[in-house]
Amino acid sequence: MTKATRNALILWAVITCLIVSESLWIYTRHGLDGFQAFMQEGPYTNIPITLASVAFTWLMAGFLLWLVSSGRLRRGNLLGWSGFFIVAFSYINMLRERVRYGDIDYYIQAASNLFHHQTLPVTYLYPPLWATLLSFLVPYGDESILVVAWVANLLSLFLFYLLLIRTLERYEFDPHAAALTALVFILVNMPIMRTLMYVQVNLHVMNLILLSLLLYKDRPFLSAVALALAVHLKASPAVLILAFLLEFNWKWLAWFIFSMLVLTAFTLAIYGATPFFDFINNFDLLNAPRTLSMRDNSFDSAIGVTLSYFRADFAATRALVLFAKVVTAVVAIILSLRARVFYPAEESGTRLFNSVVPLFIAMTLSVPLMWEHHGVFVALPALLLIRKLASPAEWTFFGTSYLAVFLLPTFDYYPWSYARLLGILILLVLLWITRNRSDNALFPAFNAWAASLSK
Repeated sequence: MTKATRNALILWAVITCLIVSESLWIYTRHGLDGFQAFMQEGPYTNIPITLASVAFTWLMAGFLLWLVSSGRLRRGNLLGWSGFFIVAFSYINMLRERVRYGDIDYYIQAASNLFHHQTLPVTYLYPPLWATLLSFLVPYGDESILVVAWVANLLSLFLFYLLLIRTLERYEFDPHAAALTALVFILVNMPIMRTLMYVQVNLHVMNLILLSLLLYKDRPFLSAVALALAVHLKASPAVLILAFLLEFNWKWLAWFIFSMLVLTAFTLAIYGATPFFDFINNFDLLNAPRTLSMRDNSFDSAIGVTLSYFRADFAATRALVLFAKVVTAVVAIILSLRARVFYPAEESGTRLFNSVVPLFIAMTLSVPLMWEHHGVFVALPALLLIRKLASPAEWTFFGTSYLAVFLLPTFDYYPWSYARLLGILILLVLLWITRNRSDNALFPAFNAWAASLSK
């Protein structure tokens, strides 16, 4: 088998060289326009995305052959790598069929405005770092920004699978149990699918958060840099800083502040302070009267749309929205201060790993816009609850929440499309109910069964 796969790898390398040689020949003799004689644009096809999809699939096939021929694919890691390739091939093919991508248009417009020293568009609701990075691609055209962001998202998906496994292992999942859990979670997951199809930054942000947790013990500087990057890509992860503060690690805090200042200086040096004021102004506009979407599952939308049927004034709506956010934030903070059940007490970072779990929910519920793809951020609370649920009623509520947040297709129909908000609130309630509970009988049995798969 090793000889056969080695020969297959050699054949793969030869074909790869032929493909590269043909492409170089076409480009050197005829330039980019020369490729038109060798390609056909099918209906509803984006050629750069199609070529990127095929290239990724071909590279993945070569990577798989290398793993087998080099002996790195063994019984002990077979399940984890199998899940990786299942996720990779599934999403590559799914994304190739997408014709029009959503939020990337906002990113392109923001990058273009920055490049031309104009005000950030009101549709850009993030700190300016992402637009600053993309602005370097503006001279190469909008299509180049789409392709680079698309490729970055696909790589981010692969990294998310690996980081989620490592994170679950830190929370005492057996490696095989972690791999199975990550595979099932990612393979059929509406928030991840929408993140990729909108070319959103959620997976980048989530990866940086998980890296910050995983690096905290041995690489505090890199941990601080990772979280600072997450906050500069999307402001909401700033809520998670509380979990790090509870460790009273002043060196980490100093590195975090330093990283925040350096990343701020990066944009300041290129475009000045105006993009930061634009971000603040755009954020403030979300707290003013505006058109509400039933696809937006924030308290702002759910309460605003409901009260609009009763013609309530804006002040009353804002008061109820603020009350709802304060209550859920207080519950999450109390849980973060008291929860001591997810991570072993003898390990470094115990308080961090326990307290961050409910704060993921506070981070998600506190924002003025909560689209369906934001469900990515409650992945960890949802998966860790598997360890604690005991009664049939708890499992039923958990199943309802999982269906609403991760499986239900996107739709707009009052009040049913607000089921995602209800699903996240159910997760918070379940965290409260199980806050001081030890593991259920299912979790060690699941770990033992998964471990037996490698024997």
